[in-house]
Amino acid sequence: MDTSFIHGVIPPIVTPVNAEERVMENSLRQIVDHVINGGVHGILSLGSNGEFFGLDRTEQERAAAITIDHARGRVPVYVGIADITTRECVRWARWAEQQKAQAISILHPMFLSPNDDELYQHFKAVAEATSLPVLLYNNPDRMRCGISANLLERLAAVPNIVGIKESSGDMTLTAEFIRRTRGHDFKVIAGRDILILSTLAYGGAGTVASTANFVPELVVEIYEKFMAGDLPGALEAQYRLAPLRMAYNLGSFPVVTKDYMHLLGFEVGEPVKPNHRCLPENLAKLQKLLDSVDARRLA
Repeated sequence: MDTSFIHGVIPPIVTPVNAEERVMENSLRQIVDHVINGGVHGILSLGSNGEFFGLDRTEQERAAAITIDHARGRVPVYVGIADITTRECVRWARWAEQQKAQAISILHPMFLSPNDDELYQHFKAVAEATSLPVLLYNNPDRMRCGISANLLERLAAVPNIVGIKESSGDMTLTAEFIRRTRGHDFKVIAGRDILILSTLAYGGAGTVASTANFVPELVVEIYEKFMAGDLPGALEAQYRLAPLRMAYNLGSFPVVTKDYMHLLGFEVGEPVKPNHRCLPENLAKLQKLLDSVDARRLA
C-alpha cells in the first residue's frame, strides 16, 4: 500500500456553519483554498476542530464531500470517523471510500471504556471494511480510554492500519509508538501543536495541527525547515507557534480555532452550541497574538 502521501502538515479544518448549524459551502471551499495556498500537505475533514460532534449525519457527509471535491487532488483528504459503535464506523469507512477520500482517521470510541482487546477488534474490523489507508487517532484526555503502546504494536500488523495521530501530549508514549512500529511502514503524526518538532526529531512523519487553519505557513515552516536540516530555524518557528496554541484556554474547546479564523476575516459562523465565541476581552488577546505573528513575518 502506498503511504508516501502521509506526511507533513495536515490541518483538521474548521467547518463553517450558518445560524441553523448547516454547512456553508462557499465558506468551506474558501477555507480549503486558504490552507492549500498556505502549503499544507493534506486536509482532515471532520476532526474535532471541525466540530464533527455537533453536526448531524447529513451535514457531516456534506462537509466531507465538499472538502474532497474542492481539494480536487491538490492534496490528499482524510475523513475523520468518530462514532461509538463498530457498525457505524464501518459504514463511515465505506462511505469515505465511495467518496474517493485518500485515507480515514478513526478515533477510539467516546463514552465507553473498552479494553485493549475490544479496541483491537474494533479498529481491525473497521480497517478490514475498506481498502483505504487507516490512521488511528489517540486522544485519551478527551475520552475514557486510549491506545497503549502494546495495543498499537498489535494494530500496526493489520495491513492497512498505517499510522496514528498521537494527541496524548505524552512524549514518552509518542517515542514508544515510533520505536515499536519501526519494523512496519507506519507513520506517527503529532496531534499536539506544541510537540511538532519533538515528534519529528524522534522520527515522526508530520502533524495534524489545528493551528494550520489560521497560520498554515508557520506550521509548514516547522516541518520544512526540519526536513531541510535547519534545526535552529525549525525550533524558532515552533517557538513562534507556541503562544498561539497556548491561548486555546481562552475559550471552550474547540472554539478558539474558529475564533482565530473569524478574526482573519473568514465567514465561519458561530461555534456549534452549547459552545459560544470567546469573550470580547479574550478575542482581543487572540487578535494581538495574530498581529504579533504577522509583524514578525514582515520584519
